[in-house]
Amino acid sequence: MCGICGLVGQGDASVLARMMRRLEHRGPDEQGMHQEPGIRLGMQRLRVIDPQGGRQPMSNETGTVWVVMNGEIYNYRELRRELIAKGHRFTTNCDTEVLVHLYEQEGEAGVQRLRGMFAYALWDRERSRLLLVRDRLGIKPLYYAVLPGTEGGGPGLAFASELPSLLEALPPRAVDPAAVAQYLTLLYVPGPGTMYEGIRQLQPGEWLKVERGKVETGRYYVPSVAWSPHRREPEAETEARFLSLLKDTVQAHLVSDVPLGLFLSGGLDSGSILAMMRSATEGPIKSFSIGYDSPADRSYNELEAARLMADHFGTDHTEERLDPDAVTLLPKVVAAMGEPFADSSAIPTYLISEVARRSVTVALSGIGGDELFGGYPRYLGARAAARYALVPAAVRGWVGDRVAPLLREGTGSRDQVGRIKRFLRDGRLDLSAQYVQWMTFLPAEWGVSAFTDACAAGRGIETVARTYRMLFDHWPSDDPSDRAMGLDLQTYLPDDLLRMGDRLSMAHSLELRVPFCDHELLAFACRVPSSVRFGRWTLKGFMRHALRRVLPPAIVRGPKQGFQVPLARWLREDLREMTLDLLTDDTVRRRGYVKPDYVRWLLREHGAGRRNFADQIFALLVLELWHRLAEGTQPA
Repeated sequence: MCGICGLVGQGDASVLARMMRRLEHRGPDEQGMHQEPGIRLGMQRLRVIDPQGGRQPMSNETGTVWVVMNGEIYNYRELRRELIAKGHRFTTNCDTEVLVHLYEQEGEAGVQRLRGMFAYALWDRERSRLLLVRDRLGIKPLYYAVLPGTEGGGPGLAFASELPSLLEALPPRAVDPAAVAQYLTLLYVPGPGTMYEGIRQLQPGEWLKVERGKVETGRYYVPSVAWSPHRREPEAETEARFLSLLKDTVQAHLVSDVPLGLFLSGGLDSGSILAMMRSATEGPIKSFSIGYDSPADRSYNELEAARLMADHFGTDHTEERLDPDAVTLLPKVVAAMGEPFADSSAIPTYLISEVARRSVTVALSGIGGDELFGGYPRYLGARAAARYALVPAAVRGWVGDRVAPLLREGTGSRDQVGRIKRFLRDGRLDLSAQYVQWMTFLPAEWGVSAFTDACAAGRGIETVARTYRMLFDHWPSDDPSDRAMGLDLQTYLPDDLLRMGDRLSMAHSLELRVPFCDHELLAFACRVPSSVRFGRWTLKGFMRHALRRVLPPAIVRGPKQGFQVPLARWLREDLREMTLDLLTDDTVRRRGYVKPDYVRWLLREHGAGRRNFADQIFALLVLELWHRLAEGTQPA
């Protein structure tokens, strides 16, 4: 695991050095660089595979091809044997070296052979070509910006694993108001955009090539290619194939030359990974769980379920009860993300990464299981909405106008009534518009009118809504739950969950691996019919049934919980003073994104306990903290 960065075209060594310093947390063990006319490559390494021999950048035998990589190639041993048989000479046992020789053998198409999580930069001196590549589902990040060309030459390019590193190579960049609107709507900035004008993310499954003054991009993979018309087969046969593939996937993710463990949340996803880890090894397994010590917050704990599984599978289990100082912790989380990000699960992810890093260098996580096997209530909501659409429009309109407003939303974090209210209120929309609306966090009473004219003029919300609806409508299935999951695989998973997992684990120099984001497992999941995946209208119905023989019954039957924090209470109590200090009328007006009376309304309604606006207030709070950290007026 590493942080990588580089420059194409003009640039001095001091710029590259500054970029690398901003990535030290991603790779504190060693650094390396390669510089020659036209290219500068840098990396910060966390030693995981071949700790002594895996120094980067790596080259071929003649020094004409160089590469830096962030990530892991899980099938590198098979590829290495194959390439040696074809005459290639290896000098290390590291997975990164496979990239050089695979490129020599198969060119740019070699990426199709890789199984893993990766973002890499490859320099081909003979062709004056820089190739940037990101893994299929976007587990590893890569940002870039095209630079002005020099006289007589083409454009340059700067790239880095994280935004703060990339900014070291660029003149000051303006914040993109369209990205702010998208962030306050979704709680993250959707790719390929970023918070800054002129800076982009390489998309999952995308490559970028700079060759002789020309910049071009393309896709080598999109998740929809994994989908195929569902083939009916005996359920026992499908379950057996699932368990066999899951075991193979988890076993591939155990390749490591350093201590390795598991984030154990107490749910199906991490539980199934643990079961497969135990089937692959009789040795010790380290597992990690966190919970809250405050009596008011203990309902958010999964410690009991995690302990049950740890005992069942005999792990070396670390259970840490916390009473987080949210005021002190929040700026650290914002700084670690490097960009505005308001999924409050970032806080426990930061904390469990800190706990795990005391014992291990690599940890596995269950991220991706919900998107592959149907873990979110909105997936069943999409199926229900398709049936509700058969009700006459006049009736749906009456229910939305008259009945929905009568339902009183909850004030906690698990607001089922609020979900029902939103379902009824949006019943007049077509299915894709309704699903996209469910993914947003702007209160219905305000919507886009919350934004100032300057922010709304960027049309950021319209753009992302149009893109998301297209992805929903074009997923090659007639089943609405398939389409919803297909959209999430291409948006919420890489731009929220995987971004969060990467940044907050690497903030502690911890490598996070996500077996459910393996593209072969994804291909299997896409072939399981929705009627099987949601058997008896049950979230993860297929997965629960398949795992009944390998997990304790209480885990199989248990509800979904996941990493959560008591955010609504924190904003009324622990974070109240900070919120009021940072979101004053003067500050809100000076930033110019939303209207001060909108913010006052949010704070008043939430503070009085009449409504739960925790997510939107938190998003505004994080945005202001991010601005102050960037300006150097708020300590991290």
